[in-house]
Parts: sequence; structure tokens; C-alpha cells
Amino acid sequence: MQQTRCLLKNQPMSAKKVRLAANIVRGKSIDCAYRMLKFSVNKSAAIVLKALESATANAENNYGLDIDALYISEIYVNEGVTAKRFRARAKGRGDRILKRSCHVTVIVSEK
Repeated sequence: MQQTRCLLKNQPMSAKKVRLAANIVRGKSIDCAYRMLKFSVNKSAAIVLKALESATANAENNYGLDIDALYISEIYVNEGVTAKRFRARAKGRGDRILKRSCHVTVIVSEK
């Protein structure tokens, strides 16, 4: 069983938000997952779709696998680096703003 992976790093969205889209397509076939992500209203679905398209392209071009026989065997989202910023507030105070990022890993396999 041949596996192909795609690692998408430093995507500017929190891992918690992207995990919502990743949980929807876990274990699905490529065709079904593509349709679900394409018509999803979540912004995070575009990030997962980008990783999924890259993984399927890797499987087809690098290993010559049949796209119709592929499914998502593993998909997970890890936290990336967090950029820390400050916003000025009243009376000389400041609030911290955390700009989070994430790493998306998609592994596709043949059935």
C-alpha cells in the first residue's frame, strides 16, 4: 500500500479552526472530500483543500497512483508559530494579540 503525504506549513489561521474542516473529510475518498471542501463555507476549508490537491498531485505524478482509488488515510493539524503583537489600550495599557498559524499534514493511500 503506497502512501503519499503533503505538509503545508505556516498557514495563517489557528489550528482549532482548521481542525473543523479536517475532521469533516477524515477517512473519505478523494472525490468525496474534494466536493465537501469545495462547497464548504468555512475559510479553513480552502487551506485543507490546498493540501489535499497537493497530496493527490504528488500521488499521481511521483508514484503513478490511480486518483480514483485514493482516500485520506491520515489528516492532522498542528500548531505553528504564534506572532505576538500589542494593541494600545486606555490609560497607558496594552493588550496582547496572538496571530496564530498552523501546519496541515495530509496522507493519502490507495484502497
